[in-house]
Amino acid sequence: MNDHPRLPRRGLLTLAALAALPAACSGSRSAPPPGPAVTTPPAASPSPARRASKAAVPQATKGAERARSSGGGPVPAVSGHAMAGSYLALSGRSLRDSLALRRRQLGRDQEIVHLFHGWAERMPTAVPEIGRSTLMISWHGTGMAGVNSGSRDGLIRSAAERLAAYRRPMLLRWAWEMNGDWFEWSGADNDRDPAAYARAYRRIHRIFRDAGADNVAFVWSPNWNSAPDEAWNRMERYYPGDAYVDWVGVSGYNFFRESPATLFKHVVGAYGGKKPIVIAETAAIEHGGDSKAQWIGDLSAYVARTPAIGAVVWFDTDVQQDSEHNFRFDTSGSALAAYRAMVRSSHFAA
Repeated sequence: MNDHPRLPRRGLLTLAALAALPAACSGSRSAPPPGPAVTTPPAASPSPARRASKAAVPQATKGAERARSSGGGPVPAVSGHAMAGSYLALSGRSLRDSLALRRRQLGRDQEIVHLFHGWAERMPTAVPEIGRSTLMISWHGTGMAGVNSGSRDGLIRSAAERLAAYRRPMLLRWAWEMNGDWFEWSGADNDRDPAAYARAYRRIHRIFRDAGADNVAFVWSPNWNSAPDEAWNRMERYYPGDAYVDWVGVSGYNFFRESPATLFKHVVGAYGGKKPIVIAETAAIEHGGDSKAQWIGDLSAYVARTPAIGAVVWFDTDVQQDSEHNFRFDTSGSALAAYRAMVRSSHFAA
C-alpha cells in the first residue's frame, strides 16, 4: 500500500503477527491480507469536505430500513442495530490474546471476527478462538478464466464442503475490491471484463448451494471508488445479481481526509434499499491532533443515521508491512475513547 493510484498488485504480503495465529483446525495459517488500497481521489471531484454534505445522507438511505428487516440471508441484519467487528493482527499478540485485549478495553466482545484466506488454502471447519462471534472470511480470488471454465470447480466445492461443516452462520467475502487495479482478480487484470467477474461469482455461489453450505452468507464487496476511474470499471458492472448477494460490503479509509459519508454513501445509495451494507474494511489514520478520534465520532454518527448499514468491521492492525500507518483505534487515549463510545452506543449495543 502506498499513495500511488496503481499499487504493485499488493501481492500476498506477510503480516508478522499472523505467524503467531494458531491454525483454525486446518493445519495451515490464514492467508494474510493485502494492505488497504490507497487510491487518489478523481482529479475533478470536489474536496472531501464538500462531498460529505449532510443533505446527501437521507437521499442515499431512503427505503433501507425495510430491507434490513429481512435481509442478510444466513446472517440476518437487525433493524436499528449495527454489528461491530474487527480484523485483528496486533503486534506480538495471537488472535486469542488480541480478542481478550479488546474485550478488556471495550467491555464487550466482537460480533464479527474477520479472517483472510488464500485462494487455495484449506478452509476452517472451526475457529474456537472467536467464541460466539460471527466469522467473516475474505477469500482471495484468482483469474476469472479458470473459474468460469470449470477447472476450479473441485477447489471451490472443497471450500464449500468445509465451510458447510462449520455449521454456524458466517459471512464469505470473495474476491473483494474487484473494481480496483491491485489484485489479480480485478477487472483491470481480466481483460477489462466485469461481466466475467459476475459470472465467476454466480458460479461459486451455485457450487456452495449445491454443496449444502446454506450457513454461508455471501458478501459482494467493492472498493469505495474505482481505479481506473473509467465507465467500464464502475462497481455496478461487477454486481452478480440480487439472488447471489446477501450483504453488500465496501472498503474505505480516510487516507485523504475523506469523511465517512464520502467513502460510503455511493454504495449505500446504490444497494442499501435492497441489501444490508457491511463496511467490511475501514480505519482512520492520523492527520494530526485528535483527527482519528474525530473521524471515529463522525463514523459513529453516520452509521447511526444510515439504517442500511448493518455492520462495521475495523481493520485493526499495527503490523501492515506495506504501510507506514497504524490502523489500531487505541493509538491515543482520545481515539480509544471515541471507539469505545461508538461500539457501546445504543445503535451498536450487542
